[in-house]
Order: sequence, then structure tokens, then C-alpha cells
Amino acid sequence: QVQLVESGGGLVQAGESLRLSCAASGSTFSITTMGWYRQAPGKQRELVATITIGGSTNYADSVKGRFTISRDNAKNTVHLQMNSLKPEDTAVYYCNVQGLRPSQTTYDYWGRGTQVTVSS
Repeated sequence: QVQLVESGGGLVQAGESLRLSCAASGSTFSITTMGWYRQAPGKQRELVATITIGGSTNYADSVKGRFTISRDNAKNTVHLQMNSLKPEDTAVYYCNVQGLRPSQTTYDYWGRGTQVTVSS
């Protein structure tokens, strides 16, 4: 019911910045939380940042102070501003949305991912 399209990934030097965007379409009225996760080769997928419909944010300790998540509820779009990028930030970044079904159970939708590569 929800389709996600990510954009903004690329190759940058350490210390530079990137801005990721994710646009949601479909049954977006049911979304309660949007966020970003990342997965490096050979590692588990990990939370980067999330934001609720009311604007409450949560960040991984490794990105706190460098990354900023924001959301435009009217446009069903979430952004991730990534500053002071480090080589260890290199990963595929996935947009994620969570919502609530009429049955009161939760659901997840995932984007296809966008590659972020940071060279030293």
C-alpha cells in the first residue's frame, strides 16, 4: 500500500555532506513514523534516525550531532541531512515507514535503498 522512493546518495570525500530524501506514496494516511536505516557489507542493518508524525526524533549515537532528520507531513517526505561524513558512514541507506492497521497491529515498508560512499 505504501511505496517509497529514495534519492540523494552518492560518492563524497570525508568531511563533506549529502542530503537524502524519501517520498512516500499510496496509503500514506496510515503512517506514524518514518526513518532511515543503513547496512554496510557484511554487517547487520542498523537504525540511523527516525521521526514520528508529531516530530519526535531518535538518532543512533554514531550520527548524533552530524545528521539531522526532518519530515514534511503534508508532502509525506522525509529527509536526512548528513554532515561531516566519515568513511564508516559508507553503506546502503534504506527509507522505512511504520504504520498502524485498523486491527491495531503495526506494519513496515522499505525503500529499495540508495548507496552512500565516503572516501578518506
